[in-house]
Amino acid sequence: MAIARAMAKNPQLLLCDEPTGVLDYKTGKNILQLLEDFSHKTQKNVIIVTHNGMIKPMADHVIEIGDGRVKSDNHNDNPVPVSEIE
Repeated sequence: MAIARAMAKNPQLLLCDEPTGVLDYKTGKNILQLLEDFSHKTQKNVIIVTHNGMIKPMADHVIEIGDGRVKSDNHNDNPVPVSEIE
């Protein structure tokens, strides 16, 4: 519900903290698809903070943080659509 409220306001930037954290696989994938569609349709940025490493292939930019420091900062020139993530 919080994601829907945030998207309804049509923000310039959508910040998502663990949007799939407590969801089953299918529902989590549906949420990721919703976020991907929102980003593509509106040309707005979506930032996802997560511990779920399975999301990394769909991102065009991944920053990994550990112990309060940036451990890696990588661009992905070929993000995988959510529909292709296993």
